[in-house]
Amino acid sequence: MKTAFISVVLGHLFTVILISAYRYGHKKDRLINTFYVSKWLEVIGWGLVIFRGSIPDYISLGLVNSILFVGIAVETIALSMVQHAYNRQVKRRYIAFTLFSIIGFNLLVFLNSTEDARIAFASFCTGMLLVYPVYRMITGSYTSKLKRLMGYLYVIVVIGLFGRALLTLFTDQSMGFFTPSMYQALSFLSLYLIMILENTGFILLYKEQADERLIRMATYDDLTATLNRRTFIEQAEGILTQLSRSKSAVSFILFDIDYYKTINDTYGHIAGDRVLAGMSALIQEKLKDVGLVGRFGGDEFAVLLPGMNEEESDAAAEELRKSVEDLQIPSIPVHVTISIGIVTLNKCFEPCVNKLYKWSDNALYEAKHRGRNCAVRIRFTEEQQGVIEYV
Repeated sequence: MKTAFISVVLGHLFTVILISAYRYGHKKDRLINTFYVSKWLEVIGWGLVIFRGSIPDYISLGLVNSILFVGIAVETIALSMVQHAYNRQVKRRYIAFTLFSIIGFNLLVFLNSTEDARIAFASFCTGMLLVYPVYRMITGSYTSKLKRLMGYLYVIVVIGLFGRALLTLFTDQSMGFFTPSMYQALSFLSLYLIMILENTGFILLYKEQADERLIRMATYDDLTATLNRRTFIEQAEGILTQLSRSKSAVSFILFDIDYYKTINDTYGHIAGDRVLAGMSALIQEKLKDVGLVGRFGGDEFAVLLPGMNEEESDAAAEELRKSVEDLQIPSIPVHVTISIGIVTLNKCFEPCVNKLYKWSDNALYEAKHRGRNCAVRIRFTEEQQGVIEYV
């Protein structure tokens, strides 16, 4: 079994070495640092287990298991963090339960309790530490296939730990690591597989989180949380192609903030950013599950309204205009209004966002010319001759 524990220690140690190399350029990454600490604690804890019999029992039992409890708690905190499920309340619960586990186990050691009692207590506490992150992996709103698979694998681990605790208490079978039996072999195999699940699984979850962050950075505008121009055009053209094939109507809205430069010059760019953020949040709330919203640059935004005809898009544009007019930005005494350009296409049309943008931009210019804080529609009355009507 000492050889078996050496292999487990080496597995964790190699993970520590690899993370150390990664941390060289990412020392401020709180998530990686948390997992890094947990691996060091597990290396130390399982490393001391190797010397059981050569060191005093209060070290090989009390101290070692205390270190392992802390290591497992820190690792489960890292699993919670990678799921964005870690907060102050969770932190307090982990600290409280970890202290309970350490004090309870050391009390059993101090009272010279049986090995079975210690095994049952340690197995139960370890299983309980895993329950929260495992539950989040399986039931989270945006759980990926990887997280769900890891969650189910961890469920097996938790069931195994609780089962070990029950078997230890209610059967005559010894479940100790140093007592030769079938359960000794199963315990070591489980320990080794758990090590692989912990180390490989966490790295994959971290990679998945990093990929999601990169995708979001490449997809959304940082300030307004709307789609950036490139992503908006890509998604809009896909929608336009489908609408053209089904001969459905589509409306395109382009708008910008009236006198936005004056707001920046008068109150500063920070105030201007707050106006953009507040207005975009309002627009997205109004158009949730209705249209596609993107920032085209500066204070200019585009909205694609699939399936909306002229009457429906006029109503939508007016609602947006009125909502922005009523918007209050905290601590900024400005009256925000927008000018809007609208174009609607019916039945068969060429799915080209650039043409929609050009047409609605002409309508937006006309709205500025008419005094701002209004919506102007561009309509093609005689498209063959290129006759345009603004309404």
